[in-house]
Amino acid sequence: MRNLSSNITLNRPQPHKVDKVACIGTGTIGGAWVAHFLRRGYQVRAWDKSADTQGRLRQSIETLWPTLEALGLAPGSSIEKLTLSPSLESALEDVAFVQESVFEDMTLKIETLSLIDALASRQAVIASSTSGFSMTDMQTACTHPERTVVGHPFHPVYMIPLVEVVPGEKTDNATVDWAMSFYASSGKSPVKARDGVYGYIANRLQLALWNEALHMVAAGEASVADIDRAVAEGPGLRWAMHGPSLTFHLAGGPGGIYDYVEKKSAAVRYDPYSRLAPPLFDKKLINALVEGCEEQAHGKSVEKLSTERDRFLIELLRLKEQMLK
Repeated sequence: MRNLSSNITLNRPQPHKVDKVACIGTGTIGGAWVAHFLRRGYQVRAWDKSADTQGRLRQSIETLWPTLEALGLAPGSSIEKLTLSPSLESALEDVAFVQESVFEDMTLKIETLSLIDALASRQAVIASSTSGFSMTDMQTACTHPERTVVGHPFHPVYMIPLVEVVPGEKTDNATVDWAMSFYASSGKSPVKARDGVYGYIANRLQLALWNEALHMVAAGEASVADIDRAVAEGPGLRWAMHGPSLTFHLAGGPGGIYDYVEKKSAAVRYDPYSRLAPPLFDKKLINALVEGCEEQAHGKSVEKLSTERDRFLIELLRLKEQMLK
């Protein structure tokens, strides 16, 4: 990451004053970003190289709108603020922020970011929704890589606040700071990871837990349903309010996290599972995962389960907001 001093960064609009954004790539993640920005009152220009994908976007937003209304709309929010741009160039015209969400393919990411970099105004910040690629690798063909960052969301994007901001080797520090402020002003909860942190922060954490779950399923130590219930009905409820560190801090009593660690064995202070490798994905394990998930679904479709999830998260987020006032 670099420290640059230029009129480009100085002339950027203040993050909270941005009122127009571009969303490039309108599939599952890109379309959810569109929904998020519309809900927050932005004018959104959307473009996808697939005419079919772009053509379905407005209908998808209309279907989702009641959920966004239940979650809460910012003043001025409207579906009419969505523009389906006829070209990439028109989508990028005069926007200060670009959220790229094309298919997760390194070659495609490099090409798309390079095109956006060439067409967007020099002041624009460009963020990629990639879920694991390094911005250092993706920004290689950009003429102005200093204004590119990873902006990795968690789905459903329009509801889960977290977004992980990760720079590349040639990203300017001012770009990272601006992106963090912009995401915060747009209603997101941004966290910053260092360049080179493979998988970023949340993915690293959830994959460590997932790998241990896979080991237990593979060894027949616990069922898929019991593992999921153990998280959802136990630590998951606490993590929704406090992260793992603060949870253990509270468990330490008046002395906090220090007393908690000191009173426990060395096994607690040294976690042997933090670099746990995933087990062999053989047929037995795959079948166990599929059967376990189907058992928990009780015949409900993915769409039905997604709707139920959204309704649950609305109430959870409302409760958290009330408790934190």
